[in-house]
Amino acid sequence: MFDGSDPIDIAPAERRARLRLARSARVGPITFHEALAHFGSARVACATLATVADAAIEREERALAALGGRFLVVGDAHYPAALAALPDAPPVLSMLGDPNLLDRPALAIVGAREASLAGRHFAAKLAAALGTAGFVIASGLARGIDTAAHEAALDSGTVAVLACGVDQAYPPQNAALQETIAARGLILSEVVLGAPPIARAFPRRNRIVSGLSAGIVVIEAAARSGSLITAQRAAEQGREVFVVPGSPMDPRYAGSNSLIRDGAILVRDANDILSVLGQPKAAAQRLEKPAQIPVESDTARIVQALGSVPTAVDELVRRCQVSAASVAEVLMALELEGRLERHRGNRVSLI
Repeated sequence: MFDGSDPIDIAPAERRARLRLARSARVGPITFHEALAHFGSARVACATLATVADAAIEREERALAALGGRFLVVGDAHYPAALAALPDAPPVLSMLGDPNLLDRPALAIVGAREASLAGRHFAAKLAAALGTAGFVIASGLARGIDTAAHEAALDSGTVAVLACGVDQAYPPQNAALQETIAARGLILSEVVLGAPPIARAFPRRNRIVSGLSAGIVVIEAAARSGSLITAQRAAEQGREVFVVPGSPMDPRYAGSNSLIRDGAILVRDANDILSVLGQPKAAAQRLEKPAQIPVESDTARIVQALGSVPTAVDELVRRCQVSAASVAEVLMALELEGRLERHRGNRVSLI
């Protein structure tokens, strides 16, 4: 639980301005970071742009404090450097629990919601072994694989990233586990208090899970599962992608086996992961290397390729040389920020 004693690296006025800017209408992660780069600080941006009132921030901050939580803002001491280095890093996260877990190297474990008993057992075994080795286990608190990984890592440290407000219990059957993680681990969310889970929030949640982590482990991913999108984002973020293989006759492993075919690292036990990443200290040093974050990100290339003239989405994929999934996620983020207009013929343009 936050006791108000941990250090903050940015001045209070700039921190409050970043909260205001991040919570303003039509300002998402991309726009936020562009505004900081353009104006030099959030204070100058807020003096120039129409931003949310300070009173609204105070209300949310009080409500979060009443739950025992606080905001984590880009620039705060506990904000993970590897996450902050991403071009679409969340400007503000609400958190409940122990922020010191963010100072330790993490590994993400994700997979099927409707997981098999064997898959859940393996996820728990892997999470426990990696936790014993010193890693914090990150996941999305979904049913199945996520749940098994969180439960097995409660003693060693676990971080759950939500696609809804931290005051919302989702999924409902994990309400008790969510409370336990808030007390013994850490709950994070990019969205405002009170926000219910909506479909488009889950891919954005997943980029945080992978962005926090030195690597991501995929267990039981079907051909069109969200875990494949998470794995794609992890690879784009410079993270290692590990995959547990399965029978080619089992549709729950169709996506998993495809990832291995395309170059992901096959995992039989925790040693296969530790042999690549090393112990937690070595994994943390890997994340600190600037070369792991592309100089020109996929997000930057896609935004640069867009303009006021409608462009076909397929043309964006070819021109930017990135995956269709990456293009779709960036376009979704821009649309949520009110910066994208969709046209007939699967064409898009910037507003």
